[in-house]
Amino acid sequence: MPKAIRFHEIGGPEVLRFEEIAKPEPGRGEVRLKVQAIGLNRAESMFYRGQYIYQPKLPAGLGYEASGVVEAVGPDADKSWIGKSVSTIPAFSLNEYGMVGEEVIAPIVALAEYPANLSVVESAAIWMQYVTAYGALIGIAGVKKGDFVVISAASSSVGIAAIEIAKAEGAVSIATTRTSQKKAELKELGADHVIATEEEDFVAHVQEITGGKGARVIFDPVAGPFLEKLADAVAPGGIIFQYGALSLQPTPLPLVTILVKGVSVRGYTLMEFTRVPEKLAPAKKYVYDRLADGRFTPRIAKTFPFAQTVEAYKYLESNAQVGKIVVTVP
Repeated sequence: MPKAIRFHEIGGPEVLRFEEIAKPEPGRGEVRLKVQAIGLNRAESMFYRGQYIYQPKLPAGLGYEASGVVEAVGPDADKSWIGKSVSTIPAFSLNEYGMVGEEVIAPIVALAEYPANLSVVESAAIWMQYVTAYGALIGIAGVKKGDFVVISAASSSVGIAAIEIAKAEGAVSIATTRTSQKKAELKELGADHVIATEEEDFVAHVQEITGGKGARVIFDPVAGPFLEKLADAVAPGGIIFQYGALSLQPTPLPLVTILVKGVSVRGYTLMEFTRVPEKLAPAKKYVYDRLADGRFTPRIAKTFPFAQTVEAYKYLESNAQVGKIVVTVP
């Protein structure tokens, strides 16, 4: 019987359990995927801790991103999917589907064949990071040559994707990380500037880099009190994307600064793009084209075998990684 990760109570990685499950059978609009690799995301950590944008319905499965081979399709599905190598796009609720398992059910609308030049490990590190960054920076903000873009928590897979997108568009990326430990690596990954926010004056550095103009676009998953500094660093008429709440602290709105500057503070998740076919199609093409010509390269921080999935999530929560953590399935 195939195994999957499930949890029956809210808590840290220690609540995750391997469970044997009956061989899953796809229903309408679904496929069964023989999983080969699983990309881990901070969203899943927040989900099993009860800190995500929605609460888990216990017992719950886990996982947005997997790559593998389609084994079977539902009764109404195109049988040409069978045998194809695909990866899953986060376009569903974790209360409906979970990708952390040896064999999983996935909705057809969330499938994408991955480029042949990518390994199966790299293919599990595409959609969450690139579509999250694409939707905000390109789909909404229209980042262009010469724009200054602040990318907070830049060592995450989404942060690295945002650096690559800024570079591809000719924008100037200003990456942030808490300490100097990851600065050199972020520069090697293409960041034009890197600020260690616990060691340097973030606002002063942004003003210096931008010639006093501020950054037109800020892409931030941290929130909390840091929003006040972001508001001080953004350009008049600029936009601050809040796509996460990693600080887990209250986020007071710096109202006066926002009023004076005419700044937009916008909540955002990639589901705005992954669940709308007319938005997802151009996002996929944008990513595919840049994966094919080498402008985008999924950064893999570390891999773990399936048997060490719990340890992999513990490593995710350590914040030691630069890039994506991937679990491989035999």
